[in-house]
Amino acid sequence: MHFSRHFASAAVAFAAALGVVTLHATDTPAPPSGWKLVWSDEFDYQGEPDPKRWTYDIGGGGWGNNELQFYTDRRENSRVENGLLIIEARREKYQEREYTSARLVTKGRGDWTYGRFEIRARLPHGLGTWPAVWMLPTVWDLGDGSWPDNGEIDIMEHVGYDEGVVHASTHTHAHQWRINTQRTATISAPDVTREFHVYTLEWDEAEIRVYLDDEHYFTSRKDGGDWKSWPFFRDFHLLLNIAVGGDWGGQQGVDPSIFPQRMEVDYVRVYQRTDPAKN
Repeated sequence: MHFSRHFASAAVAFAAALGVVTLHATDTPAPPSGWKLVWSDEFDYQGEPDPKRWTYDIGGGGWGNNELQFYTDRRENSRVENGLLIIEARREKYQEREYTSARLVTKGRGDWTYGRFEIRARLPHGLGTWPAVWMLPTVWDLGDGSWPDNGEIDIMEHVGYDEGVVHASTHTHAHQWRINTQRTATISAPDVTREFHVYTLEWDEAEIRVYLDDEHYFTSRKDGGDWKSWPFFRDFHLLLNIAVGGDWGGQQGVDPSIFPQRMEVDYVRVYQRTDPAKN
């Protein structure tokens, strides 16, 4: 965190106590220096997530990780209320699965090559929860046309059995978890299930950098590699979801008594460089 941000927050709080500030939570702040806002959702409405910005991945089948949930587009699993996007994992029988959840994606509604991506969120808690904020390619035509040849960027992952440890990673043909060569890092944030934090990705031609509340803790570099190690040179889109169980999230089991569980998202903001030559 920068001192100026702490000072500004304190000043706003003091002024608000005096009744002289009209700043609202839905006001979008000035872009960071050198960036311009190109896409955002402040969730300043009620009901279903804005269909001009979001669509859904729907289905069960484990999603490649032996996950337990069925992803739906129902209001029970995703909705906007009180200025927040709610993604809710529920324990309920549905389509031959024992849990439901939602996986929202911007594909076809928000696809970008390079940029700064800010997501302010509060995470679910408990054994078996596996929330994620991440990115996948919009076109899959590298290598064999599947994962991991086309790449994955994980801005935030958190597993309930290891509460307070936030993960960032990139996965490619050469660097991926199935062969234990993924590029990854963690940061300790003990209150992520109680408080909101800002998860930020900065992505350019040479590097991917991930931050938690402006603290930089992960870098993945191109380092002259070809597509096998660096497929991050074309459009990707955002995904927000809660998985239940799975190869990682369920390593220590699932506690059925904790559900329903929510990931609450305050905003999603996407910026691109004001000077594209700096990408």
